[in-house]
Amino acid sequence: MSYTDIVYEEREQIAYIAINRPEVMNAFRGQTVEEMIQAMMKAGWDKKIAAIVLTGTGDRAFCTGGDQSAHSGQYDGRGTAGLPIEELHSAIRDVPKPVIARVQGYAIGGGNVIATLCDMTIASEKAVFGQVGPKVGSVDPGWGTAYLAHVVGEKKAREIWYMCRRYNAQEALAMGLCNVVVPHDQLDAEVAKWGRELVEKSPTAIAIAKRSFNASTEHIRGIGSLGMQALSLYYNTDESKEGVRAFLEKRKPDFRKWVQ
Repeated sequence: MSYTDIVYEEREQIAYIAINRPEVMNAFRGQTVEEMIQAMMKAGWDKKIAAIVLTGTGDRAFCTGGDQSAHSGQYDGRGTAGLPIEELHSAIRDVPKPVIARVQGYAIGGGNVIATLCDMTIASEKAVFGQVGPKVGSVDPGWGTAYLAHVVGEKKAREIWYMCRRYNAQEALAMGLCNVVVPHDQLDAEVAKWGRELVEKSPTAIAIAKRSFNASTEHIRGIGSLGMQALSLYYNTDESKEGVRAFLEKRKPDFRKWVQ
């Protein structure tokens, strides 16, 4: 299929999927997520592909989550909350290939969730990680919360979500959000290096290993499905809509004004 919101390439048995919306810091809308799912499934089940790299175009952002301009109670696509984001998360976990996040800039909100879900994350020294949901009337009630706690520990995960702070690449490395940090101008070379190493490995052994790693946290998929139903209801409240309005109007939100 042809793509409008992403760029898809295959080089040396590695598939590269890049969100191509630099004008909005690579935030995703419904169309973006649909295209990412299609590209992920294309690469994930192609026997000649050894690994998949997820990234964003430009130097500013890997991905900054859902596009707030496409969010008015619900997002602008299909799915429980107007985005088939659960399907994208499942695709990242379910394809029998390693998925590498190439983080060159901001990985915020839903972008941080995607980077967390990838099998491995390679970050530029300019990378910035963090969550923003409670600042804009949103939350990720599954992989972004429960799985994050599995990756960085419960106390740190709660801090990340409750406080909505930003963490530089070295801080992310220390807490286990990424595997390695390299100088910005060496990022592509490092990603290519990891890709070449994966090409040399047994694809079946890696597929079995990935399934085994996933097994211990598979229950989070059910938590996320239930949570998305609650999130859909929350998005239709004045409290959540205040977060979107404040973001678009570039002001601080007054959530407590709308609490019932």
